[in-house]
This record gives sequence, structure tokens and C-alpha cells, in this order.
Amino acid sequence: MLMRGLVTGGAGFIGSCLCEELVKRGYEVSVLDNFSSGHRSNIQHLLDDHSDGVRLFVGDCTRADDVAGALEGVDVVFHFAANPEVRLELTDPRTCFHQNVYATHVLLEAVRNSHVKKVVFASTSTVYGDAGVIPTPEDYGILEPISVYGASKLASEALISVYAHTYGFDALILRFANVVGSRSGHGVIFDFVRKLQENPRLLEILGDGTQTKSYLYIDDCINAVLTGFEAMQGRVEVLNVGSEDQVSVREIAEIIVEEMGLKDVGFSFTGGVEGGRGWVGDVKNMLLDVSRLKAKGWKPKYNSGEAVRQTAKRIKT
Repeated sequence: MLMRGLVTGGAGFIGSCLCEELVKRGYEVSVLDNFSSGHRSNIQHLLDDHSDGVRLFVGDCTRADDVAGALEGVDVVFHFAANPEVRLELTDPRTCFHQNVYATHVLLEAVRNSHVKKVVFASTSTVYGDAGVIPTPEDYGILEPISVYGASKLASEALISVYAHTYGFDALILRFANVVGSRSGHGVIFDFVRKLQENPRLLEILGDGTQTKSYLYIDDCINAVLTGFEAMQGRVEVLNVGSEDQVSVREIAEIIVEEMGLKDVGFSFTGGVEGGRGWVGDVKNMLLDVSRLKAKGWKPKYNSGEAVRQTAKRIKT
């Protein structure tokens, strides 16, 4: 049966790649995006080549009329629109609440008055905060995020859960590790490449360089999203999505220097805050337990270092 999916934030990094894969699998796709962080160029080829099956709605998830129009004829919603900044100095609590929590509320209000049967939500590993169990499983608690971004995603998870149980649709919550790829316009890899292009002799690194996390390449991420979606179980399901290993910030810097063909680059560590974090709210050690997703038949192709390297190759020019 032909299905139509709505991808909020569908012109963004992960959203646009998801749209491409949905089209390949025969879905009709609606995209809702306000282009605040996404780019029309990410989906223009879909609009040109699949004009009968791909519709673009330029609008905002915080506006009920925009959401209602984009939901027309939709079976499943992939809610990927959000303010993506984790660092507080690049955003603020009010903006994060409005664009993440309030936007999710507006969307859910529209969903409950529609024919949508499934909602897939892009959440984050930062909902766990400084987890005491590594790798961290989905049933770890108490969830104690240390960033406004993580708190906003956790609040959105709660809203999705209660709406699903109250109004009778199924929901899949995906807690992503650091997803990387060529379309990403922020994050440590993008930041390092930009800095080295400006000064190929010295790289400033936030924190003490020992921050160690999981990095997932975009292709593996999209495969995980659709593996989880096609095997959804129960009213509300939560899945971790990440690679099976970690890489430190210093190791990321070394990979990028190598990929850019640079020599004798000095590293200047800022020292960071609160024991070497890059910024207030930065989780210093993150690795997700992805056994639940692997049991559904998914396995990442790239480890963390390979994901970083693949991304650096594509964005260094």
C-alpha cells in the first residue's frame, strides 16, 4: 500500500537524507521546513525529479495552520524539526523551548485531529545526561539531562508518550548519538575543518580533549531510522541509535588533520569547564547500548572513527 510520510525539518541534515531514502522505497513524501537551519538545496533534486510524489510546505512547526496543511493525507510523521544547538551560548532556553517543546506540542495537537497512525521522533542521547552506566541502555534511569537541549528533547518525549497513549497512535522515540555527514553544518568535525582552513598551523580545541563519545555516520543513521520504523512494537517504543564504540575529541582532531593533509599542527586546549567539558552542558562520556536495535536486524557499517573520517573527506573542500 502506498504510504505518505511527513518529514518535519525535511530540508535539514538528517531530515533531507531521510526524505531521499523514503522516496527510494516508494513513499510519497511531504516536507515541512522553515529553512532556519535546513537548506532548499538539500531537497531540490527530489522536488525536480519526483514532483508527483514530493511536496514541500514552507512553514513552521510552531504554527498550527502550517502543520495542519502539511498533515493532509499523511500516514506517518517523522518529527525531525528542532533547534539543533546543544551549546547554550549558541541558543537560549526560551528559543530551545519554543522550537523544540512547543513545536512538538503544536504538531501533536494536529496529529490527534488527523488520520496519522504513527509518529517517529528524533530525540537524543543527551537525555541521559552523565549516565552512570556505559554503554547506556534505553531503560537507564533516572534521566537527568545537563543541557537545555537535552531537557527539551526529554520533555518532547514525554508529550509524545502521553498523546500516543491518550489519542491512540503509535510512537517510536529514537535517541541519537552524534550523527555526522557532509550536510551537517555544525558540530566538532565541521568546527575543526573550518578552524584549520583559517589557520592550518594551530587548532583550538574546546575542553581538555578527552571528551569521548559515539559518532554515527548518516547512512547508518537513516538505515536505523527505517529499520526501527518498519519493526515498531507497542504503543510507545524507545530505541538507542549509535555506533558501538567511541572516539575522543583529540582523536577526531588527529583524523581531520590527516585527512586535510596537514603537518605539524599544534593543538591548543582551552581546558574547558567542570572537569574538561567543552562547555556547560557538554556530556563528557557517551556510548549507547544499541542491542535492542541490533535485535531488529540493524548493524552500523562504520565505527566512530570511520564515521568521522568519512565526514571529514566530504567537507574538507
